[in-house]
Amino acid sequence: MAPGSKEKKKGVEGSQVDKLTDDILADIISRVPYKSTCCCKCVSTRWRDLFSHPDHRKKLPQPLAGFFYEGYNRDRFPRIARYFTNVSGKGEPLVDPSLFFLPKYSRLDILDCCNGLLLCRCWKFTDPKMLDYVVCSPATEKWVVVPATDWSSNVDVARLGFEPAVSSHFHVFEFIGEEIWGIDESEQSDWDGRIAAVATYSSKTRVWTHQIQTVEINHFAIPTHSKGVFFNCVMHLAAFDRMVVTFDVEGNLLYIIGTPHSPPYYDDSPVNDVFVSQGQLHFASNTRSESDLSNLSVWVLEDYSLGKWTLKHTVSHLQLFGTDYSALDYNVISFHPECNMIFIVYGQENTLVSYEIDCMKRRFLRQLGRDCQLEHLSVDAKTPFIPYVPLYMESSADGP
Repeated sequence: MAPGSKEKKKGVEGSQVDKLTDDILADIISRVPYKSTCCCKCVSTRWRDLFSHPDHRKKLPQPLAGFFYEGYNRDRFPRIARYFTNVSGKGEPLVDPSLFFLPKYSRLDILDCCNGLLLCRCWKFTDPKMLDYVVCSPATEKWVVVPATDWSSNVDVARLGFEPAVSSHFHVFEFIGEEIWGIDESEQSDWDGRIAAVATYSSKTRVWTHQIQTVEINHFAIPTHSKGVFFNCVMHLAAFDRMVVTFDVEGNLLYIIGTPHSPPYYDDSPVNDVFVSQGQLHFASNTRSESDLSNLSVWVLEDYSLGKWTLKHTVSHLQLFGTDYSALDYNVISFHPECNMIFIVYGQENTLVSYEIDCMKRRFLRQLGRDCQLEHLSVDAKTPFIPYVPLYMESSADGP
């Protein structure tokens, strides 16, 4: 190279793209699929910095950060402690699990998380039987109080619905059992815990509405820890007796969908959950091979009206864990929202691992410890593992 000459820098600097303002570039990147946005971070330092800059991260999709969960130890005070573990299994928690920015309450339970917002049940100091719901964003440290209904203090299952791509408003769902609803014991169905009514709250109208479920037709009960999946403005939950129940934002029952075949149900067996990943509803179930080995099978719902599930992947427990675990020895806690990856907690030490379906690779993340109870062993009425994706854009949880 001749003295004094300058080598041209490689990459986007000096290109037509480099002439775009940060606002325009962030708007373009926000419209591409999630996997492509991950590649965008590697283009240059400028592009990488866009994702973390406060002025632009409101528009850009954020990755799965990790999981909230709780641990119980009778020899510790307080006996119940809340934790957050990063999805990498390493480093200091990206989120403070204490949710210090919220008002002080006697007790706070995280019930659900939906697209960056948390639904919390907060018990008051003045009366241990009185509570508020609080919907908050840990990323922005903003929150709003949702008034309780007459049944809230006795309701086991309450879930949150929020789709920021559709609306900045959220919905809270309460699933009210027959006994709580006040149905006389002689008139209650044979289904223990059958849902008699669904109450829904809209942050737009700021009122609760109720829909009564017809006893003669709608026989279903929802486990306390059933994960809520809200997408396409529909709430999905796994119910007892191998079914998925779906509701619109007004609490109307839309579909009852049978789940794929699984081993015979026993009273002490966990109910498998539904998850949303890459815009499709997924279901994880335990099956047995012809050689009588236990497998984890992943299914995708292809047709709502027909209840048609397609088998996506099967992996043996032997390959996953090195031994032929039963369904009671592990728990599928989440699917990655944007790629073919599932997260599992298993064993006495509650080991957290990820499993990549495409390359069939398991990766150790961390041991959560014996204090962390698996979902089906927990006596506490809260969902133990709650996946969290940060939300920086404005929502109705930002308060009035």
